[in-house]
Order: sequence, then structure tokens, then C-alpha cells
Amino acid sequence: MFQPFTLFAAARYVRSKRRNRFASFVSLVSVAGIALSVAALLIVLSVMNGFEREVTRHVLGMTSHAVIVQQRSTIDDWVSIDTTIRSDPRVIASAPYVRASGMLSHKGKVKGVIVEGIVPEREAQVTDLHRYLPAADIDALVPGGKRVLAGATLARQLAADVGDTVTLVVPAWDAAGNTIAPRYERLVIAGIFHVGMHQFDSTLLLMALDDARDIFRLKAGASGVRLRFTEASVAPVAAREIALSLGPELHAIDWTQYHRNFFLALKSQKRIMFVILVLIIAVAAFNIAANMIMVVTEKIRDIAILRTMGAAQYEIVLLFLTQGLMIGVVGSMLGAALGAWGAAESNAVAQFIESTLEVDLINSEVYFIDYLPAELRPGDLATVTAATLCLSVLATIYPALRAASIEPAQALNYD
Repeated sequence: MFQPFTLFAAARYVRSKRRNRFASFVSLVSVAGIALSVAALLIVLSVMNGFEREVTRHVLGMTSHAVIVQQRSTIDDWVSIDTTIRSDPRVIASAPYVRASGMLSHKGKVKGVIVEGIVPEREAQVTDLHRYLPAADIDALVPGGKRVLAGATLARQLAADVGDTVTLVVPAWDAAGNTIAPRYERLVIAGIFHVGMHQFDSTLLLMALDDARDIFRLKAGASGVRLRFTEASVAPVAAREIALSLGPELHAIDWTQYHRNFFLALKSQKRIMFVILVLIIAVAAFNIAANMIMVVTEKIRDIAILRTMGAAQYEIVLLFLTQGLMIGVVGSMLGAALGAWGAAESNAVAQFIESTLEVDLINSEVYFIDYLPAELRPGDLATVTAATLCLSVLATIYPALRAASIEPAQALNYD
């Protein structure tokens, strides 16, 4: 008998024309269902991977790998702390910053903002600010100039442009901690940046470090020191060790904590979506079960002949399991190709739908970014393919056992 017999027979059954056209239609539906389900799962996982990658990139681009801060107070002696930090071989750059909040007003419009005072030449070493701004705009942040850089969304909401004068309302307190009349500072917009992440584009206002100290009455202090390590992956451990070496009053916040809830929610949603879409693949796999039952009914005489020629029951089971596996393989391959194409074109499709239907699919106020990224990872492809093949084989078990239980004499006698 031809070896491997089960593979040969399964391939013949898959390619053979059916007397029952409905059975052939169900077979095509099985392959199409598997392909579409795999493609949908891969596209969804790729988009979620893309969101995680882009949010991480933007967070690292604007906030550094970690910061050293002092609880409920500014760091007065930040120069000596900065010197100690830079002596660590894992640290490649550091920069002081001032961070405070206020209200920005222009033409009757008011918006709450986060003000950050930076040293431009040192900030470029710990963040990717230079990617979002021309060198001329960054160089405009000179001490004493009261010039600021505003996020694109913030500037649009205030109807402000480069060269406009805006008013920063600064909260104030007396020595007893009571609120007093706020102070007003006139600032000039020197540049507008667009990061692509709503949190930065809609609320962030950058100015020179000395100007921020003067406006918020911080003298020579700093809100903290930003750090950049040789690798972002070492930040959680390295930053904590550095903070411990500096004293109990200082502590570290690394990049994984900036949006910890968002990253945890994204991972949870990815697991949930995987389970939900695998159930869709399972529904498609039931078509394989229906198809195999029709094949068994149609091939009763062939099965009986194979049994009389010496084929064992386990070989009949393997024959139909192999046939179901083949359908799963074909569906998975088509689905993987379709999913890879869909992931690559997801942003273009989203933009086309938005422009055609005039809807806002990717609202940056909700999704942090204003475009649809995608990243197809080999691990996801392998997991989805493995799950699909397992479900395809499981769906074939009952029809295969039913085929193996056919009695040759009885099948041939009543055929």
C-alpha cells in the first residue's frame, strides 16, 4: 500500500470532485471561514501591538527613560545629585527640569497646561524633542526671553500661532499656604510641535529652565532630574538603585510607570480579543466538522473498501484528521497573507473611511494617538496558526471516529 497512506488518501479526498455540490460548497466555506477569522485576529493583534509600540515610542521620546524626584518638594541641590547620577556607567545623559501647572489664555480662550522648564542642549540628550521641532525653535528657548513652545492641539484650541503673545495664569499662595491672587505672565510662542500623542500636544508648554524658575518662584531648584540609560530596558532597575544610593528622600519614576494603567489595560484587552476571535475561528472550524461528516457519508463505500484491503481503524482516523488539518493549513496560509496585507494597509483604510464617511475613527483624546499603527509580530502569527490548526484537528475528531467505526461488510452490503 502507498506510504504514507493517510497523507496520500487525504490529499486525494481534498482534491477530488464531489458528487454532492453542497458538500463542495461547505468545503470552500470552511477554508474561507478559517482564512477570514485568522486574518481578523492577526489584524486586531497587529493594531494593538502598533498602539503599544507607538505610545511607548512617544512616551520615551518626550519623557526620558526615568526621572529622579523628591517627594512633595523641589530638589534644591540638584547639581551635586546630577553629578552623582552622571558617574553611573549605565547613565549616558541627564538633564534638570521644572514642572508646574497653570492656565494659558489667548483671545478669550483658556486652557489648563503643564509647564516644563528645560535646558534645550541637555534636554536633547535625554529625550527626542529635536525630532518634533526645528533646531531654530529649540534654540529660541533662551533664559530671560519668556519664549515658549506649545503643542499643536493646544495652539489650535487657543487660536494661537508662532509670534503670538499669550498669558500664563500662575496660582499663588502666601506663607501660610492660603491661596492668594494669581500672577499673570506674558509669554511669546516661539514654536509649535506635534508629537502625535494627545497628552503632549494638548497640554504641554516648554520654556527655558531659568524662566520657569522665575515664574514659579523656585530660585535655583529643580522639580527633578531626567535620566537616559544605555538601554530603556534597564531603566526600572537602574533608576531605583540610583535613587536608593542618593538617599531616602529621593525616589525614581521610570518610563514603564508613566502610563502603567494604559499598558496594563492594553495587555488585558489583547488577551481578551485573542480569546474572542479564537472563538470565531472555532465557529469556522465547525464548518470543517460539517464538511467531514458529509465526506464520511459520501465515502462510505471507499472507506469500506479500504478496510477490506487491510487499512486499520487508526489509519482511517488519521486519514480524516489529516484532511481536516490540510483544510486548516490552507485556511491559515490564506488568512496569514490577508492579515499581513490588512495590517500593512490598516492606517490607509482607516483614513479612507474617515474621509469618505466624515467620521473620526481614531480620536486622539481617547486613543492617545491620531493615527492607526500596526505591527505584525512573528510570535502572534505562530500562536494564531497553532490555535487554528489545533481547532481544525479537534473539529475533525468526531467525523474521523465515525468513519473508523464503519463496518465494511455492512457498508458494502447496503450500498
